Amino acid sequence: MDLFLQQLLNGLSTGSVYTLVALGLTMVFGVLHIPNFAHGAFYMIGAYVTLTVMTILGLHYWVAMIFSVFVIASLAVLSDRLVYHPLRNASPLQHMIAAVGILLFLEALAQVLWGADYRRMETSYDDVVHIFGLTVTEQRLLILIAAVVIMAALHWFLRKTMIGSAIIAMAQNREGAYLVGINANVISVLTFAISGALAAAAATLASPINLIFPAMGNLVIMKAFVIIIIGGMGSIPGAILGGYLLGVAESFGATYISGDYKDMIAFVLLVIILTVKPTGLFPGRVH
Repeated sequence: MDLFLQQLLNGLSTGSVYTLVALGLTMVFGVLHIPNFAHGAFYMIGAYVTLTVMTILGLHYWVAMIFSVFVIASLAVLSDRLVYHPLRNASPLQHMIAAVGILLFLEALAQVLWGADYRRMETSYDDVVHIFGLTVTEQRLLILIAAVVIMAALHWFLRKTMIGSAIIAMAQNREGAYLVGINANVISVLTFAISGALAAAAATLASPINLIFPAMGNLVIMKAFVIIIIGGMGSIPGAILGGYLLGVAESFGATYISGDYKDMIAFVLLVIILTVKPTGLFPGRVH
């Protein structure tokens, strides 16, 4: 029983990271209908920015995270203005090609700036905590708590603010949003900024328990796409449920089946859920 609960806790912490990445991805897709494959590169750059700020400027972990959030939010907005916005009337295929181009460019840039070596982020949260007989590091607890706080803040923003309501309106009915005077360019900028901020936060939280390297975002973005397909394209509740479902499934699969097949579980889960419910768990736009 202790092993079961231990792996459940590990799965929830991993799922928290997946969920934050998937939330940014699903917002861009749900609001702007752009499959942003470059989101994984934003995640990777976010980890490097945090690491660089901590090691070179000597800033505290949380201050470095805030700095990274603003940098990656700005980078995401820049990609929207320079790449996606000029293609707003283009076909979805051109959006995908552009996204892959951004991904490859940012990976190459990371290798030039930081090299191809694996790096580790050191924080002061390496101590082990014992809770009800379970052993967990402080960093994993921080991931769980921070993810819940971020998701609650995002829910409040979308539901309780005028700007959040405009984002939801844009996702639900683009033409109707235009008719009531919602500025599409402003919504596009804000959506990409939130998406980039979520990617940077997820990377900063996950990096102390994982290695940092230029291709670290590739597998994460593949799993994020699996999550938003499982949850229902554009659905925020679906992205949250799908992220935690995948994290727990991977943790149990690695423990009770084999760690060699851990990364295959996402796609097995995708096939099973889509066979039962082809539209995903919560079909629909951002809500």
